[in-house]
Amino acid sequence: MGHGVFRMRIWFLLAGLIHPLVVASTVWFSVAAAQAETAGDPVLGRQVADFSLRDFRGKLHTLADYQDRQVVVVYFMGTECPLAKIYGPRVQEIASEFAAADVKVLAVNANVQDSLAELESFARLHGLEYPILKDLNYKVADLFGASRTPQVFVLDRLRKIRYYGRIDAQFTFGSGVGLAQPQKQRQDLAIAIRQLLDGKPVSVPATVARGCLIGRAREPQPDSPVTYSRQISRLIQRRCLGCHRTGQIAPFAMTDYEEVAGWGEMIAEVVREQRMPPWHANPEHGKFANENRLSKAEKQLIYTWVENGCPRGDPADLPAPRKFQEGWFLPREPDVVVALPRVEKIKPAGVENYRYIEVDPGFQEDKWIALAECKPGNRAVVHHIIVYVRPPRKTTGDRRRRNTNRRGLVFLAGFAPGTRPLAPPQGWARKVEAGSRFVFQMHYTPIGTSQTDRSSIGLLFADKETITHRVVTSAAVNHRFEIPRREANHRVVARKTFRRDTYLFSLFPHMHMRGKSFRYVLLYPGQQKKWEVLLDVPRFDFNWQNAYELTEPKLIPKGSVLHCTAYFDNSAGNLANPDPEQTVRWGDQTWEEMMIGYMHTGIPIVPGELRDGSGKPAVPDAGE
Repeated sequence: MGHGVFRMRIWFLLAGLIHPLVVASTVWFSVAAAQAETAGDPVLGRQVADFSLRDFRGKLHTLADYQDRQVVVVYFMGTECPLAKIYGPRVQEIASEFAAADVKVLAVNANVQDSLAELESFARLHGLEYPILKDLNYKVADLFGASRTPQVFVLDRLRKIRYYGRIDAQFTFGSGVGLAQPQKQRQDLAIAIRQLLDGKPVSVPATVARGCLIGRAREPQPDSPVTYSRQISRLIQRRCLGCHRTGQIAPFAMTDYEEVAGWGEMIAEVVREQRMPPWHANPEHGKFANENRLSKAEKQLIYTWVENGCPRGDPADLPAPRKFQEGWFLPREPDVVVALPRVEKIKPAGVENYRYIEVDPGFQEDKWIALAECKPGNRAVVHHIIVYVRPPRKTTGDRRRRNTNRRGLVFLAGFAPGTRPLAPPQGWARKVEAGSRFVFQMHYTPIGTSQTDRSSIGLLFADKETITHRVVTSAAVNHRFEIPRREANHRVVARKTFRRDTYLFSLFPHMHMRGKSFRYVLLYPGQQKKWEVLLDVPRFDFNWQNAYELTEPKLIPKGSVLHCTAYFDNSAGNLANPDPEQTVRWGDQTWEEMMIGYMHTGIPIVPGELRDGSGKPAVPDAGE
């Protein structure tokens, strides 16, 4: 939408769970490390006893095998955690860099849900050469006190722990998904290794490891009132399988007991911290057809199940498998499919800037679009798609421009993991003029290996004789703002006046990484000055931006004024903040900001509009 992101859910771990956000400053970690040492950190300086584990090929490895090495790095990893996928190849880079410098890297997998076959596949896929050892009873994880993946422990020649925590500061784990600093930031692991090789103390010996909890098996309580077979499997079918199944964006499938039980504690954590499911509207205002919120009873089912050791229960109680439409979510095959003109290549790591790719759909006459669905060609890497229409008067001959002029673009459709096509009421449709071109905004998320994609959009045309409302996406926008550096609660407002009766059916607030909260308030015309809060998002999340679809279209009388109020956090306390020392203004990039209160509306068709041949409505759009 506009220049921003449409329903940016990406995906996420556990229907969108892991969140790579920007971490706090190096100064903070230095202070934290100093405090840990003065407080007598029980991990730092502890000597690790010898241990032995077999790798996925069956070869036995012991810590004593590498007694000639000056430094040993023990890296706890997983095969499905999104951060572990990214850091697997990154640790290989570090292992190769220090291979000739008396340094050995040992990877340990303690996840009960990760099989030996999965370890072998993971190593082959990512080209990993360091040993990957299977910790079948997580005894080594317990020996180190490891709790998450990825997490590293650096041992000196005496095999004492001199550093533990994260690998570098590029990613973290918080309230959003899919964000990362463009650079690796502080490379804690590499710095610790170099300092030990130089005979120096590690300057920052402890950092916080952000990632997935290690999946440990627990003793199930046989008398648990909640079991996987009876309650949890059904809850997962309702809430998670849209994304957590083979071929979808989630990093692992939740279609069998062993897998779900291995993630049990992680599921409880993200539910308790309200990271899952991703829904941020204040329940006191508005009623929404697509509300995605767990009830207190559903949350308690999860907590009880995990507290009782994730019991399986009687397999006879399992529900029938849920069936999904694996092609289009449209009610029938599209009338037209418009694809990217060529295959797009996605790098294995780092940050992918938005790509703007122009395509000619070949429309020789005006088209009315009843439904449109953006379909990712590679769900593993497509963070979101937005397709705009460039009317013919704005057409340019350049089919592929990364920073193309986007003035005059009109929103058509969008995709983010877990979303479905935005379906307006019956008889409502969007108009696309003859000669228009489509502009695909593509946002890709690297997953640790090189990937390709060729996404597309499918269209269902409407019979113009049945159309009652023209669908228009408009917005209350403020381009002229400055967010001061270090300001934690900066207010920005925008207003929109409705010049004719309009029907509202969906709201979509949009900001970037400093976005804090967003509220839509409608002031009705007349002397009463009646106010109504249409939508309140008290905790905005750039990674999980939703379109909030009203249960029923709402009539907005002519003369009404929509007030949108946004707050931004440009302080160091905002872990997603790229740089709290910068004054922030409007811009397309995520380290810049936007303030847009989008709305999807329906404008009643007036007599003659569909037959006058002008290609223009007889009255202004809601956005004009």
